Amino acid sequence: MISDPKKEKKLSANESIKEGSDFLRGTIVESLQDESTGSIPASDAQLTKFHGTYLQDDRDKRASLIKEKKEKAFSFMIRVRVPGGVATAKQWVGIDDLSDKFADGTLKLTTRQAFQLHGILKSDLKQTMKEINDTLLDTLAACGDVNRNVMSPSNPFESKLHGQALKVAQDIHDHLTPSTSAYAEIWLDGEKSAIGETEVEPIYGKTYLPRKFKIAVALPPRNDVDVFSNCLGFVGIAEGDQIVGYNVLVGGGLGMTHGKVATFPRLADVIGFCRPDQVVEVAEEVVKIQRDYGDRSDRRHARLKYTIEDRGADWFAEELNSRLGWSLGEARDCSFESTTDRYGWNQDPDGLWTFGMFVEGGRLRGDDKKAVRKIATTTDCEFRLTANQNLVMARISSSDKETIEAIFTEFNVQDPNSYSALRLNSIACTALPTCSLALAESERYLPTLIDDLDNIIDRLGLRSESIAIRSTGCPNGCGRPFLGEIGLVGKSPGKYNLYLGAGFDGERLNKLFKPAITHDEILECLEPILEDYSKEKKEGEKFGNFCIRKEYVKATSEGADFHE
Repeated sequence: MISDPKKEKKLSANESIKEGSDFLRGTIVESLQDESTGSIPASDAQLTKFHGTYLQDDRDKRASLIKEKKEKAFSFMIRVRVPGGVATAKQWVGIDDLSDKFADGTLKLTTRQAFQLHGILKSDLKQTMKEINDTLLDTLAACGDVNRNVMSPSNPFESKLHGQALKVAQDIHDHLTPSTSAYAEIWLDGEKSAIGETEVEPIYGKTYLPRKFKIAVALPPRNDVDVFSNCLGFVGIAEGDQIVGYNVLVGGGLGMTHGKVATFPRLADVIGFCRPDQVVEVAEEVVKIQRDYGDRSDRRHARLKYTIEDRGADWFAEELNSRLGWSLGEARDCSFESTTDRYGWNQDPDGLWTFGMFVEGGRLRGDDKKAVRKIATTTDCEFRLTANQNLVMARISSSDKETIEAIFTEFNVQDPNSYSALRLNSIACTALPTCSLALAESERYLPTLIDDLDNIIDRLGLRSESIAIRSTGCPNGCGRPFLGEIGLVGKSPGKYNLYLGAGFDGERLNKLFKPAITHDEILECLEPILEDYSKEKKEGEKFGNFCIRKEYVKATSEGADFHE
């Protein structure tokens, strides 16, 4: 393992698991063959994350099963990488088939533009993995201490720029995918190509990264990927219909731990500019710096954001330039306007159509899921998973547009413009019952809260006012709650920390307003603020900016502002 010689500390338990895993093999094969349990050993459960699957159990059933002295209701969640969030119609159908065949019949669209399949039994896990790969998608590195799914814009104003950004995202994805053959051996019956030390991970090394690593590509003026929340971001700078280069951002990340003031959300620093042909090289060297200097003793302090917070962005830029053998250029001027998706029908400059479909909580089920499947089987459109958990169907011809409209009518798919703008700008993580980290509900709770908030905003004439609201069941930040103009973070069952004041453009974090409050208390807090907003907001003033101007919260950047 490569480490900073100045900071030799006792390594975290995960480091020894990776060290002894034989490049992510562990005893996964043997564990899958054990029919006496629906679970796998804890060490293998850490390693299977690198392969794209999490061991979970249904927490709704825990108490009754314990009472009956039975094993927990174990199952697996599989995350499917979709580089840049773009899938073909054939791939959509393949994943949809698996959601019904092996999972719980729903499709979860994630905030990192990936698919998630929930409720897969251990006995079906290998076959599900194989059939995912048959669609030409895969799950390797969808989780674990490696670079995750690389994101790119789903809502471009200019389709030619979207293609260029997507190619960059896919190139980064391909280059940073782990080299171990363990994935093919375990899930695809590939032959073992190397044993232990003879296999090389040229970028990651034997123990991979200290923690997960996230990369996004963004195109101003729409920051739909929340690029500042990523470990590494590339912001495209366009001249006409050509991206001439990318501003380089490092050190973003939103996860924290309740009561641990040394943990906090952080937005990325802009450290320079590179040409499109330099992006992959920059990405590799940034990852290697984190491999070498990231904290392997404390996983709560192991993300790139803490490496940069501790050492400084100037140090990081100097180290990066030294490793590159050339220096990043000066960052170019650019600005963002929003983090939102585009809903309904929009026409691209080349005459093709896109349709933005609202998917509440990212969970596709029932008639909406059936409608999208029929679209995938009857048209030749492109499917783009958005970072806001929604779906964009793109590159639609005029004739296919008519077909899709008929399918929407057939399955009673609701027009996204019929929802409040608040609901359209909502994100919720999965949380209970399957996430082991959840302290409170999120996906199952946020729609209920928005129902009540809709009654308030309708009365105040704010139904069409875009306000970003985000909810998570814990402070790990999967739903990016700290970038919500209204942010809810689970503290305990039925109680949430309420945050206010993030920037609608994704360039300012929110601040803690009230800790550990109930549903009724959330409404009691928000109603007078929303009423003031309806009466006192300036022309074009966003809700988060209003909260700062009126000093409901202060626009500071101190990590302590996120804690009680």
